[in-house]
Amino acid sequence: MAFRRLYAAFALLCGLAAGVAASSAEDREIVLATTTATQESGLLDYLLPIFRDKTGIEVTVIARRADEVLDGARRGEVDVVLMHARPQEEKFVADGFGAKRFDVMYNDYVLIGPKSDPAGVKGKDIATALKAIEAKGAPFVTRGDRSGAHAAELALWIVAGIDIAGAKGAWYREAGKGMAAALDAARAAKAYVLSDRGSWISFKERGDLDIVVEGDKRLLNQYGAMLVNPEKFPNVKEELGQAFIDWLISPEGQAVIAAYKVDGQQLFFPNADKSGG
Repeated sequence: MAFRRLYAAFALLCGLAAGVAASSAEDREIVLATTTATQESGLLDYLLPIFRDKTGIEVTVIARRADEVLDGARRGEVDVVLMHARPQEEKFVADGFGAKRFDVMYNDYVLIGPKSDPAGVKGKDIATALKAIEAKGAPFVTRGDRSGAHAAELALWIVAGIDIAGAKGAWYREAGKGMAAALDAARAAKAYVLSDRGSWISFKERGDLDIVVEGDKRLLNQYGAMLVNPEKFPNVKEELGQAFIDWLISPEGQAVIAAYKVDGQQLFFPNADKSGG
């Protein structure tokens, strides 16, 4: 009888210890919302295990379109946001949903097109290139999905002086999906498409596509990280979430970002602003 009581007490202690361990593990986990392009680049698959081994913090990733990332963050469903749509990010912070925004890294957008270049845009600046594509009605694939890349594309049409809503016709084709799907649609249609460089480098089935316009300063693609405001959402894991951001912008995190390559090519270039802004 005494043995049974001792066994029961031991089992109870084991159960409590397991519960505490599970609770502790769960407490060391944060949710990161990011854009599909970031996830598709493979960067997070490379970076997050290094961060976990360093800190013991597990990061669960939710990859969505830019507008969906911010919609979820505005409901307090995530702890940290990492994305590349600066005007929307700054509004998110200004509206009180984000605590502070930090520059983390950048790459750039590139205009992809058929090697035959039917619109004759190779080597030109992005505004001139888009004007030529529209004037000639050359096939162009847009993501059309309210993502960060889609927002950047729409802004570039404005820079080119083109009202794309009024100018678009059969030549302007909507993919409605992620960057890989848009690139695949452009390959199949022998069309032009705006892509972030990371997605282009990661895209394997290029067919007859190549970079036709690059290097224009208006093609810069800046990434920022934000902690969801814990004052608005008490469930946000402030300490762990900020620890992740602090690591991203630390010399170690920046070096890890710089070291990530695909086929020998660096996809992201660290440029952390440690003061936030």
